[in-house]
Amino acid sequence: MDQVKVEQAVHDLIVALGEDPTREGLVETPQRVAKMYAEIFSSLDHRPEDFTNYKVFHVDDLPEMVLIQHIPFYSMCEHHLLPFFGYANVAYVPKDGRVIGLSKIPRLVDFVTKKPGMQERVTTDLVHELQRILTPDGIAVSVAARHMCMEMRGIRKTGQFTYTDKFTGAFKTDLALRQEFLQQTRDYQC
Repeated sequence: MDQVKVEQAVHDLIVALGEDPTREGLVETPQRVAKMYAEIFSSLDHRPEDFTNYKVFHVDDLPEMVLIQHIPFYSMCEHHLLPFFGYANVAYVPKDGRVIGLSKIPRLVDFVTKKPGMQERVTTDLVHELQRILTPDGIAVSVAARHMCMEMRGIRKTGQFTYTDKFTGAFKTDLALRQEFLQQTRDYQC
């Protein structure tokens, strides 16, 4: 990210909005915004396969399902550059004794949400990355999020959650397994 260009763009935006960029409260705003964007868009310079912050382990006695639920995330809508935020539930059915370190799934959620995007893409990107990393027998991902582009502008309805999910393999064919995933994650609905 070009820090200087972002700072200049924010300065110009402040002027275009009719504010005084030399006003005490706004003097450092261009630098603050550029620093913030570097953090919240930190995955912009990376391809999905650049996510390497994980370790795969081998276990002899496989669990039927590994589930990490209620993983919080914050992202930015690519249409309005306003935040959307919520949580993701991620589960998989291990194959060939391969499991991923548990803390790496929340790191993966952070990785796919640190760029402008859409909730639907967050959901499918999580599935694609877990498939690439583990090739498990099945993956289930559900995402629930609030979108500030609906709450702060436009329809202006607060507290509305949008839900997306994707199932592959065993979660697609084994309805009891899918129901178990949904039941366990339903307890954490906001």
